[in-house]
Amino acid sequence: MEIRKACLGAAGRFMMDLMQFEWEPLGHWELDQRLDQAVEEMIEADLMASIQAQCSPVLMHVSPQEDFMPFTQEQAQTLTIQLSEQPVSALFQEEGCVSEQQEHVSEIEGNPTVQYVTALLQNSSSSHTQSRMTGRARLSLPHTVFLSLTLLSKRLSYRSVSSTFHLEKGNIHRIFFSFCDRVSALQDQLIRWPTGEESVEHLLPFSSWLGWDERLEERGLPRVFGVLGHTRIPIRLPISRQDVESPMPDTKRMKKEPHPDSWLNLELVCNSEGRFMHCHISRGSDKDRASTLSESLQQNPQLLPPGTCLLARVGYPLTGHILTPFSPGRSPQENLYNRCVETHLGQFDQAVADLKERFQKLRYLDMGNFERAKAVVLTCCILHNVFLDMGHVTKGQVEREMREEEEEVEGKKEEAGVALRDAVVNLLYSALESGTD
Repeated sequence: MEIRKACLGAAGRFMMDLMQFEWEPLGHWELDQRLDQAVEEMIEADLMASIQAQCSPVLMHVSPQEDFMPFTQEQAQTLTIQLSEQPVSALFQEEGCVSEQQEHVSEIEGNPTVQYVTALLQNSSSSHTQSRMTGRARLSLPHTVFLSLTLLSKRLSYRSVSSTFHLEKGNIHRIFFSFCDRVSALQDQLIRWPTGEESVEHLLPFSSWLGWDERLEERGLPRVFGVLGHTRIPIRLPISRQDVESPMPDTKRMKKEPHPDSWLNLELVCNSEGRFMHCHISRGSDKDRASTLSESLQQNPQLLPPGTCLLARVGYPLTGHILTPFSPGRSPQENLYNRCVETHLGQFDQAVADLKERFQKLRYLDMGNFERAKAVVLTCCILHNVFLDMGHVTKGQVEREMREEEEEVEGKKEEAGVALRDAVVNLLYSALESGTD
């Protein structure tokens, strides 16, 4: 009897460890809530099964609480999703609520945001872009867009979305990643380096508080083409890698000493409007900073308009095309230069904050597969530009990230970069001393 109790206790603890790992980084109180919710969902599923058996056709409703911007609450309340393989118009042939449900579906399909993203996918040359999903449960493309944007805009699990949309978890997974693949195929169209006349539309003065002084530019003060930087996107650490690090799961140690594979590095270049012009995603263990971009600029200097540069934080290479701050400033001249650079770096921080505010899923990706996580992050970056094109502005709260100590050390320096930075320092300080405004 005692042995049996001990075995049951060990099995219980093992299941709790697995569930806790699956739901990391949830606390104990939130884990209890999830367990209660799971029981409630099982009961609700039984009730819904009995109700659905009496209803034809099966009409799936989305809860008003699961709406997302830029959809209005009223639109979310009236949303109805049809899961039949037949066309939506063919599903409303019975009397009763038929006309009302058809009106609701038409309203969502006519939403400007859904229409815009749907049109992008339909007009793309990707062979994956189809009018309907394949698989056991099919959604029209507009409904696929709505479902996927719901998952991206909030930190929702497939389980909770499955309950809301009344789709199997496996189908939710396939639909969502099919959407991400199709959006990712548009990267070259929507995240592109501006050239020609477009490249000079959003240039900024290096130091706006000193005023727009053409004489300084004639003497070599560059204008800012864009801001280069990166942010971390937390992901779930694969179990196999955790097992290598320790014979037993040690959640507390993992939180204090995060494994580099527990996040992705998202490298971006944004312009003055917060639009992304460059996007590179790598593993957290990748310590290289913008080497590919730096080499590309060196081999193709025409990518930057004459008399312009990129600005980046300490840790990035200092080149003839990329200027970085001093770490730390050791003189009034260097401190003045650092303050000017920091103003532009703040614009990058705001663009990243807006991205994460718009797509809450980036706060933590509950997936340990690098390629899938990369596809989700790239999808969010592409849609960020899409929503800016539509005029949808979202302002997030800038959070100062914890940076590695090695990032506080200046990166690789090239002679051309050192010479350009010294020239900028002298120009700024001379303008300040002479009262140039």
